[in-house]
Amino acid sequence: MEILDVDLIAHENGDSTRRAAVVDGVMRSLTTGFVYVENDISEGFLDEVYGELERFFTLSRETKESYNVPGAHGQTGYTGLLVETAATSDHADWKEMLNWGAPLPEGHPLRAKYPHRYGDPVLPEADIPGIRDLLLRFHETVIDLQRRVLRIIAGGLGVHEEFFDRMLVDGATLTRAIHYPAMDLAPGEQHVWAGEHGDINLITALPRATAPGLQVRTDAGWVDAAPPAGRAIINTGLLLDHLTNGLVPAGIHRVVAPAGQSGDRYSVVQFAHPTPWTIMTPLATCVTPENPLRYPTISAADALDKVLWEINLSS
Repeated sequence: MEILDVDLIAHENGDSTRRAAVVDGVMRSLTTGFVYVENDISEGFLDEVYGELERFFTLSRETKESYNVPGAHGQTGYTGLLVETAATSDHADWKEMLNWGAPLPEGHPLRAKYPHRYGDPVLPEADIPGIRDLLLRFHETVIDLQRRVLRIIAGGLGVHEEFFDRMLVDGATLTRAIHYPAMDLAPGEQHVWAGEHGDINLITALPRATAPGLQVRTDAGWVDAAPPAGRAIINTGLLLDHLTNGLVPAGIHRVVAPAGQSGDRYSVVQFAHPTPWTIMTPLATCVTPENPLRYPTISAADALDKVLWEINLSS
């Protein structure tokens, strides 16, 4: 099965036939765990965001490390090279990251209950003035895109269009800027940028990457994710697999430098997470005699903590 290209705006503005066609295309494509989505995020806005993030990653190591947040489990601030490790890999990923989410007001119960998930964003405003507002605006722009895509998926699953909207209210959604340094500097000849893994969340959005490298695992082997220009890549996570009782599998992927690739790679991804206290019970519409119940109930918080431990981010 190939990764399909769908038009988000056509779903929102089209007639019932056009909307149904987009839902069908998304659900068929998600058998791979991936879909390409034409959207309305400004290319100029993405240029600005990527330009400022590249400025951050070219700062000195000491300066970047000053934005590390002990105990944040990679949920805010800076994470250095060779820290995060794919659950199936023996090698740490050759990448460094800047992580942030939307702040919650003081006194919000989620801040007290899940402090490592809802701390204030730690962003390099002191070294790059204006970057905080820019990156928080980017976060809100992309979560709006993800919310709209999840409405299409909800339609395909036979639940209310706003089913996922309710999960995303004050959800632990995380935006992550990733710098993959040139592979000729990496330790070990077999080291890839990021090892094979599935994301823990509902869905992930990647509006753009500056170089190829993202690969998707299919029944036929690894294939390159190569969207048309102006498309966001959407992939499914382990929580959506759980909610759909396995009908929508998590998109398994890795990041590998193509042959001849000598430069760096930058990408900014956003992981759409439900509110941590959400109880993840497989949808009734996805449990049938042909697809009997396979997953027990678990809280979103517990599912995330399990994976953070597996990928070496819980210390």
